[in-house]
Amino acid sequence: MSTLTLPPVLQSPRDDAVKLHKAFKGLGCDTSKVINILAHRDSVQRGLIEQEYETAFSEQLSKRISSELHGNVKKALLLWLHDPATRDASIARQALTAAPVVDCQAITEIICSRTPSQLRRLKEVYLSTFHSPLEHDIENQTSGDYKKLLLAYLSTPRYEGPELDHGIVQQDAKQLYKSGEKRLGTDEKMFIKIFSERSCTHLAAVSSAYQTEFGNTLEKAVKKEISGNFLSGLLTILRCATNPAMYFAKILRKSMKGVGTDDSRLIRVIVTRTEIDMQHIKAAYYSRYGKPLTHAVRSDTSGHYKDFLLNLLGTDY
Repeated sequence: MSTLTLPPVLQSPRDDAVKLHKAFKGLGCDTSKVINILAHRDSVQRGLIEQEYETAFSEQLSKRISSELHGNVKKALLLWLHDPATRDASIARQALTAAPVVDCQAITEIICSRTPSQLRRLKEVYLSTFHSPLEHDIENQTSGDYKKLLLAYLSTPRYEGPELDHGIVQQDAKQLYKSGEKRLGTDEKMFIKIFSERSCTHLAAVSSAYQTEFGNTLEKAVKKEISGNFLSGLLTILRCATNPAMYFAKILRKSMKGVGTDDSRLIRVIVTRTEIDMQHIKAAYYSRYGKPLTHAVRSDTSGHYKDFLLNLLGTDY
């Protein structure tokens, strides 16, 4: 459920483009005006505004924003301009080419939290934009069981509906127990197989069946058996199958907890989830931490950056 608020009467994309151009002109940029327009337009509308801007002023809107703004508000706005699939492709590419090491945190979030249809679109856009298959870059830039999990999760067709087979659910729960807690060592291949082939509905049912049958949560079992980026990938898949809103609420909390703010992560989650399920994430955040997400963002950010994020988040939960 989106938190995006659209004006009661939408301007035409051309009018928005003209207003943006005026906001850029003169001494200094009227950043508040840029935010007030772009933070309240959906993905399709933003695409049309970009087209109109380039047609009318012979320059890309993204380039103008890059030259006029700076810091985190620039990063957030540039990411927001994209449609969801292009945005995910851009984040994945940046994470895979990050120096000196790959940003596995970002890769895990983008791949292991997405639905099969979102991943299909991500792969199409990645290939057309960067002229390299996403799987090829993952093959080259990651390693071990983590790489195997990502490649399996990207390439395996998964059912997205609500139906499930309770017999197979029970089989999978027993198989995971045999492959982990019951034996000495871990059968990583079986974990990859079940986590990459099963639907979210099915995996959530497996998690419930596992606890009923063996008295331990599947999450705790996974944590005991597996480590590193492979563990992060499995936990992301499992948590997004059982409660995706809480998964993202916890990430947002981590990005703002303690000294300093992980702005890259904060931007990534708010911008990518605003048009999908941010209302649910806000509810999960409030139920978990006892205060609205907007309060945390307000205290951890400042200036136009803060204004933009709060515009995307909407009213307090």
